[in-house]
Amino acid sequence: MMTNDALYFYQKVRDYLNVYLPNQRGASKNTIKAYREAINAFIDHIVSPEMPLKKISFACISRDAVEGFLDWLEQEKGYSISSRNQRLAAIKSFIKYVSERDKTLMVLNLDVAAIAKKKNGSPHEIEFFSEAALKTILAQPDQSKRNGQRDLVFIILLYDTGARVQEILDLQIRDICLDGNSPFITVTGKGRKMRTIPIMEKTRDHLIQYCRKFHPSAQPDDYLFYTDRKGTRSQMSADNVGKFVAKYGKQGHTESSEVPEHLYPHMFRHSRAMHLYRNGMPLALVAEWLGHSKMDTTRQYYANADTTMKQEAIEKATSKLNPLIAGKTVFDWDNDEELLKKLYGLK
Repeated sequence: MMTNDALYFYQKVRDYLNVYLPNQRGASKNTIKAYREAINAFIDHIVSPEMPLKKISFACISRDAVEGFLDWLEQEKGYSISSRNQRLAAIKSFIKYVSERDKTLMVLNLDVAAIAKKKNGSPHEIEFFSEAALKTILAQPDQSKRNGQRDLVFIILLYDTGARVQEILDLQIRDICLDGNSPFITVTGKGRKMRTIPIMEKTRDHLIQYCRKFHPSAQPDDYLFYTDRKGTRSQMSADNVGKFVAKYGKQGHTESSEVPEHLYPHMFRHSRAMHLYRNGMPLALVAEWLGHSKMDTTRQYYANADTTMKQEAIEKATSKLNPLIAGKTVFDWDNDEELLKKLYGLK
C-alpha cells in the first residue's frame, strides 16, 4: 500500500508535469517529455528492493542521491556531459517548484541547487558522414516494401532540411509547401520557435510521390509520417526512426567503410550542415538554418571540427613556388647535432 508521503510526492510530480510546465511555464511538449524522462530515470535509480516505488518520497531525495544519479548516468549509462547537465536541470526545476509550494523542502532545494553543472573540458566533436556515404545509405531502404518507401523519404527529408528528428516527426500536412519554384517546410523547434526551411526540387518530388501514396485524402492536421497498427494511425516515434536508421547504417557499412557502423538520426543534421559549410555556406547562415539561437554553438560544432576543409584551404592558398610544395627538399637534421640542439632548446 502506498504511504501518505509517497502519495504526496507523486501528486507533486503529476502537478509539475501536467499543470505547471504546460500551463504556467508554457513549455513545449518536447520539453515536458524530456523533463518527464529525466524524473522517471531519477526515480528508477532510487528504487531498490528496500525502497520500492510505493515508498518513494521527498525523504529519499538528497544532494548525495542526485549526484549519485548523475555519476551513474555518465559512468554506467555512457551519457555525455551535456545530457548529464540536462537531467540535472530538470531535477533542479522540479525541486525548486515543490519548495516554492512547500517551505519544508526549501533546505532540499538549496542543497540540490548548489550542484554545479559539469564543465566539458574538451571541445565537443560532432560525428558526420561523407556525401559518398549518404549515397550508400539512401540505397538501403527496400523500395519494394511500403515501409522502405516511407523510410527513404524520411531520411531524404531529414538530411536535406537538417532538422531535428522530433521536428520532422511533428510535421503535419499543413507544414509542407510543395507548390511553386521554392518548396519549403515549416518546423517548430526548441522553445516553440518556428523556422522555414527550403527543400531541394528532388526532395519535393519524393514528397509529392509519398503524399500520393500515404496521404491520398490528407487532412491539414494529419502527421506527415505515421505508423499504422490495425487501421489506427498514430504519430511515428523517435525510437522507430532510430531503429530503422541504425539498421540501414549497419547494412550500408558492409558495403562501404565510409558509412558509420553506428548510424543515428542526429548524424544527418550534423552531416548536412558540414557539407553545406564545406561547400561555401557562411557559418552565420548555417547557424540560422539549423535554428541555433547562439552563434557560439555553431562555431563550436562546425568551425572547429572540419580540419580537412582547413587543410585544403591552406594548400590552395600556398604558392606553387613554396618549397614545401614545389620541391622535395630533404633536411638532413639527423646528422647535424648543433642544429638539433638548437631546435630542442639546448643551445
